[in-house]
Amino acid sequence: MRGNKIKIRILIGVAIIAFAYIQRCNRQEINPYTGKKQAISMTTDQEIAIGLQNAPMMTEQHGGLYPDERLQAYVDMVGNKLVNSSLAKDTPYKYEFHLLADDQTINAFALPGGQCFITYALLSKLKSEDQLAGVLGHEIGHVLGKHSAERITESEYWSTVTTGATVFDMGSVAGGIGQNTLLKNGRGDELESDELGVQFMIHAGYNPEAMIGVMNILKTAAGPNRVPEFKSSHPDPENRIEKIKEAIKKHKH
Repeated sequence: MRGNKIKIRILIGVAIIAFAYIQRCNRQEINPYTGKKQAISMTTDQEIAIGLQNAPMMTEQHGGLYPDERLQAYVDMVGNKLVNSSLAKDTPYKYEFHLLADDQTINAFALPGGQCFITYALLSKLKSEDQLAGVLGHEIGHVLGKHSAERITESEYWSTVTTGATVFDMGSVAGGIGQNTLLKNGRGDELESDELGVQFMIHAGYNPEAMIGVMNILKTAAGPNRVPEFKSSHPDPENRIEKIKEAIKKHKH
């Protein structure tokens, strides 16, 4: 009897993992903007809806919007210039650029579907319009790269695999592998967004070298105690600078 129960458990575990793998394979598609093969579990409309739904919460978490219409108009101008001079203009995404009131957290991020954010703390550190274009170009790259949508799909996949592996008492191992995979993929997303940002800057007439200045600002802000790259979803700023230089050489004519 005990042997039969173990066999049944193993079959259930294998079935769950197989289901997750087949579902992931069925979700593979070519990103029309980057040419990259990705597993995506949502439509473009769903991406846009998720972004719009979560934008107020993200804004609230950073103290609301910065109360200066002139500065917000400046951010809008640079963001829209990048969108309108690149392939981003021909996508269904609805780009909006939000200047957050947070004057402590040096950060910028994007939600699926085109909602882009920059904190006042980061904006106040930037030394030029070109550097702002570098930050916003990078965030537009995340949207076009469908990075959030891909991470959500990957998280669903590893969650199901971990459930299946729990049957063999291997759930923590599978969960650890999944976490490391997501971190590694996250670093790849950052580098892809940097390269896309360089392209957007060039097309809009900005100096892409300014993105290197942004990396130096982030490096200084992180200080000597920054998280090692292998534990972080972001590549080390030094590695990003090297890749940005390569991208500039590749795309600047």
